[in-house]
Amino acid sequence: MFKSNLGIPILFFLLVQGLQSQEIKVMTYNIKYDHTIDTLNNWNDRKESMVKLIRYYNPVIVGMQEVLHRQISYLDSSLTDYSYVGVGRDDGQQKGEYSPIFYNHRKLKVLESHTFWLSPTPDRISKGWDAALERICTYALFENREDHHKFYVFNTHFDHRGAKARKNSVALILEKIKEINDGVHPLVLTGDFNLGPEEAPIQHLKKYLDEGMDHTQKPFYGPRGTFTGFDPNKMVNHKIDYIFVKGYKVQSYTHIDDRMENNKYISDHLPVLATLEN
Repeated sequence: MFKSNLGIPILFFLLVQGLQSQEIKVMTYNIKYDHTIDTLNNWNDRKESMVKLIRYYNPVIVGMQEVLHRQISYLDSSLTDYSYVGVGRDDGQQKGEYSPIFYNHRKLKVLESHTFWLSPTPDRISKGWDAALERICTYALFENREDHHKFYVFNTHFDHRGAKARKNSVALILEKIKEINDGVHPLVLTGDFNLGPEEAPIQHLKKYLDEGMDHTQKPFYGPRGTFTGFDPNKMVNHKIDYIFVKGYKVQSYTHIDDRMENNKYISDHLPVLATLEN
């Protein structure tokens, strides 16, 4: 009887395909809260351009900062391929700024999520150390619907005034990462850290996580900084927004300097985009 061996190479091919690395695109974006008295850079003039930008670059994850509930409602209804996790920092529900994680729900599902406060009492609504405001970190464990790859994303926004708060927030997040993940899954940390690359808390963070710009395989592209202050004539060299990773290779890393048709910025921060490979 004739026996075909075609099944062997086909099976081998399928196994190899299953073991191949997968790419994911991650973005961090401080969208600037909806300050209703702002007539020059009002949210209503910026929001459509922001949705277009996210749709165009098509990240699977977007860690956002400074998002009020009315903004999150608009983004949630406009970005139809995305859902989000996160809560308002003032009451753990809808009040105050969120640090939400938007994710492409067609590609990913959430296995768990939570928010903790950057303070000595992270499980309670609280203001930490010398911080001017309550600050939070939202995280989630995601699973890729196609290959079942699991990974954590942590997203945060550090205080703009408290130096002690920023230093201790780094220590707290590293402690929480170890407690929650303990090296089992790859992870991504996104956020507006209100810290320059040369400052001690960022240098400390780099001892445990890889900073995307430092490890990109393709040349970095874009302005060196991320904070624009909405000034179209300003040289963007103040970098305070980051994507850190553990367990991923960084294929590319970009500070996206896209503008609206009137040459105004979409936010007072540039979005940061990283293509990662597991």
